[in-house]
Amino acid sequence: MSEKYDDHGDVESSMAEHKYDLNVSHQTMDEDLATNIQVAGPIPLAAWLIIVTELCERFAFYGASMLFQRYMLTHLLLEKGTATAISRGFTFFSYFTSIFGAIVADKWLGKFKTVLIFSIVYTLGLALLSVSAIDRLKDTLGLPGFIVALYCLISWGTGGIKSNVSAFAAEQIPSENYMHPTRSGVTVNHNITVERIFRYFYMAINVGGLLGQGITPAVSDYGWDLAYMIPAIVFVVGIIIFALGKNKYIDRPPSGTVLGKTFRCGYYAFRNRLNRPEGVHWIQAAQPPQGTAFEWDANFVHDLERTYHACKVFMVYPIYWALYNNMSDNFVNMGINMTRPNWLKPEMLSFVNSLVIVIFIPILDMFIFPLLRKAGFRLGPIMRIVIGFTIVSFCFIYVTVLQHFLYKSGPYYDFTGKDPNDPSAVIAIPPKIGDRINSLSIYTQLPAYITIGISEIFASATGLEFAFKSAAPELKSVVMSLFLATNAVGSLIGMVLAIWSNDPNFVYLYGAQCGAMFIMTAGFAWKFRKLDSIVD
Repeated sequence: MSEKYDDHGDVESSMAEHKYDLNVSHQTMDEDLATNIQVAGPIPLAAWLIIVTELCERFAFYGASMLFQRYMLTHLLLEKGTATAISRGFTFFSYFTSIFGAIVADKWLGKFKTVLIFSIVYTLGLALLSVSAIDRLKDTLGLPGFIVALYCLISWGTGGIKSNVSAFAAEQIPSENYMHPTRSGVTVNHNITVERIFRYFYMAINVGGLLGQGITPAVSDYGWDLAYMIPAIVFVVGIIIFALGKNKYIDRPPSGTVLGKTFRCGYYAFRNRLNRPEGVHWIQAAQPPQGTAFEWDANFVHDLERTYHACKVFMVYPIYWALYNNMSDNFVNMGINMTRPNWLKPEMLSFVNSLVIVIFIPILDMFIFPLLRKAGFRLGPIMRIVIGFTIVSFCFIYVTVLQHFLYKSGPYYDFTGKDPNDPSAVIAIPPKIGDRINSLSIYTQLPAYITIGISEIFASATGLEFAFKSAAPELKSVVMSLFLATNAVGSLIGMVLAIWSNDPNFVYLYGAQCGAMFIMTAGFAWKFRKLDSIVD
């Protein structure tokens, strides 16, 4: 290697040396293709079937999970902090199990069979969730059934699906760049097509979420069991759609997981790092000695080093997800205590978050980004991620101020039982959390849901795209599962913060998260500021 690294070797220098490797096709374009206008290609039917399946799965996930906080507070009668901890724990397992799903697909079953089997596990969890929510079973099966459904079935089902379904959709795209069949001087670019498919995949996630969040909260008035039954039915439809495409999919056969080999290679390199040549990155200490048979070769070590540098981009995502996941619990906690119409449930505002994404993704994909490319200016993945992180940081400034004003409004003020303007006055707080309503309108939460939606387009969808494009072919499933696992780490952060997720602590809780996000975003932008010129 011509480039030397120290123990903290930069991703820029590593990826610059091997720039061509980041192109998923790993092919050199002819000069005429390279100088043509670059456009996205069509999305194949097989990919659309996978995307529609994801839409149904996300309807089931969000249609059920967005009810959890209010269900635990008003039906199971749990405290806010306890409910938040259970919710974040569920999110943790939903993303942590994605690593297991990647191993199953790579080593034994392939992506199609893995998604199908985990979908059945998922459906069983939704069925148990619906049964446990029957009113007459509340005191017996209510909480135990809820916990088993979430932690033993639904989280494993969604984890097994998530680690495979987005990459499976992207793998349906032809890997080569080619001349546009009807437009001269135009090249159909694989990387831009991948960028498109991840945006539309992400839009499908939010169409599903949009419908689920709009329908199930309204149905909950007629029974929690019915509200949970609807996601189960929709997901069964999704499984049928997915199965119908069996003969259309490009499904690479399982070739054995590289996850174990990756960790063994990394461990060997770390253990022998002091024996490497001076100035060489520590991962290169895993290079097999001359004439020695290892389970990995020099190319694998090279790919592992490049992937290691690329994965540094994920380091801020746990903080981002810790903030993002407030939508499913702490924002609901806030909304429960705000003035609202009888028909509007606090979790229904997540509908606005999904609606923003559904509206803005086509606008960005069909108008904004193509116009920028024609003008010679393209927002690379790092710049898009920084924009997303910055937007969510400003969002939480607003949320912190909003919580402050909620505590300042009456009649329950900070919900501790006392009017802070009259320390001698004690307010009798009703036993039900849902009855403690202050005079601030729930509609003041709308800017938070809107800005988080915009941030997702730039940060979350781009993160999936970057994970797929930056990984070496043999390590794609590893990198995709690691990216998804950043949400699990964010949920762990949320579980710790749940200790303070009770009134009157929310102002400080939101403010601390906001400050951490601003600091991490600034560090991220400085560290990876040169990477956009390398990855595209």
